[in-house]
Amino acid sequence: MDDRDGYFGERVAAVYDQREGEMFAPGVVDPTVDFLAGLAGGGRALELAIGTGRIALPLARRGVEVHGIDVSRAMVGRLRAKPGGEAIGVTIGDVATARVDGTFSLAYLLFNTIMNLTTQAEQVACFRNAAAHLEPGGRFVIEVMVPDLRRLPAGQNAVPHHVGPDRWAVDIYDVATQATSSNYIAFADGRGELFSIPFRYVWPSELDLMAQLAGLTPRERWDGWTREPFTSESRRHVSVWEKPVG
Repeated sequence: MDDRDGYFGERVAAVYDQREGEMFAPGVVDPTVDFLAGLAGGGRALELAIGTGRIALPLARRGVEVHGIDVSRAMVGRLRAKPGGEAIGVTIGDVATARVDGTFSLAYLLFNTIMNLTTQAEQVACFRNAAAHLEPGGRFVIEVMVPDLRRLPAGQNAVPHHVGPDRWAVDIYDVATQATSSNYIAFADGRGELFSIPFRYVWPSELDLMAQLAGLTPRERWDGWTREPFTSESRRHVSVWEKPVG
């Protein structure tokens, strides 16, 4: 692992688009881009953890000026190699602290990435950083899972979410600290290789409090990008907070 890139160095970047292939499908990307383009309203957009450009590139093709922040040079290198990637400005740094010149009508952090910040303090700092980049009336959007703790019977701390002939994936939870990790075992030539990434899961109500601390107010919460109602059965949410005007 390249320490500069955190857990998303060359080893992950080289296979990221293939490993997360279903997230690159038009049925996932198109409604996401529609939602975000509507909120941008012709203004600039800031993607926190821009990665390989899964959303930034199609959003830019919609005419939205996109700038990104990402800690991983390897992931950004994959973005740069794609058509249109060189035209997107990227600041290398932590999404909780890195600053970009100017203000934005939209900031967004997708696909559970708020959980890559593994302390509550870092997550609060991310909200404050996003708010500092927004113009009055600007929106901050997060897409994140709802913690899947109902699948944990008493005494169990692991939830498998993929079991196949070439890869196993298991999430391990510590409900006392909200620490979790995604653990992947890849099999090839009769050998297994373990790769683990730490996270901190976070509840919708906790995110609303983080937004309040950052001076943002709740605007929308949905089950998904096509604005399905968020319910007690929802396994993820798309939440929008607004920076007040005045």
